[in-house]
Amino acid sequence: MTEVVYTVSGQVAYITLNRPEALNAITPAQRDRLITLLGEASADPSVRAVVLTGTGRGFCAGADLRGGGSSGERIAGDVARTIRQGAQRLIAAVLDCEKPVIAAVNGTAAGLGAHLALACDLVLAAESAKFIEVFVRRGLVPDGGGAYLLPRLIGPQRAKELMFFGDMVTAADAERLGLVNRVVPDEELEKTARDWAERLATGPTRALALTKQLVNASLDSDRTTAFAAEAAAQEINMTTEDAREGVASFVERRSPEYRGR
Repeated sequence: MTEVVYTVSGQVAYITLNRPEALNAITPAQRDRLITLLGEASADPSVRAVVLTGTGRGFCAGADLRGGGSSGERIAGDVARTIRQGAQRLIAAVLDCEKPVIAAVNGTAAGLGAHLALACDLVLAAESAKFIEVFVRRGLVPDGGGAYLLPRLIGPQRAKELMFFGDMVTAADAERLGLVNRVVPDEELEKTARDWAERLATGPTRALALTKQLVNASLDSDRTTAFAAEAAAQEINMTTEDAREGVASFVERRSPEYRGR
């Protein structure tokens, strides 16, 4: 069985976690495959949007801990290195992807699985979806950028509430808190994700990539830095075919036809 399914249709790449019997808990091999696929989608001009989802009842139950770690002596630095090279690298691959990434959360998103969804640019959730900051239940500190992502989405106090208690958050509550963009009936999740992705895939791909970079960096920047980045992004974007097409279509009073160039 292919544990990560990758298909491209209509300039949209679909990345599907496919271990339904384990609620799509991520193994190291799956993690590395996801990182590779996100990098390939980022560099492939025929891909202009990405949808990340799972099969079965779970979007992703987090890192697969059942494989067990090394039974040998733990050396200082081992844990930090594992986190840097593993969970953090995966979340960075989503944040750094030059194409818009949509999470279609079809069920439980726990731990690293929740952070994988929340790192995406847009988050759609089925009504049956659940989000769980499960780390505290195991006596662990959140990884996969959770303490970076959540305060930026819902503020520090709400983030601490979710991380301190580890309570399950329903899709409806996730939408109310601002963790997800929209909740849809389970049977409409796939279609809604496809519709959103196909709409993005007809957009000005480089402009979207530059916009993503500006927004992602904005909360870590002062105004001077943010304004300089905005001006540089405008300079770069005005060299693209899509920018020229966008201006020309406005002048000629017609719909633009963007090619992602």
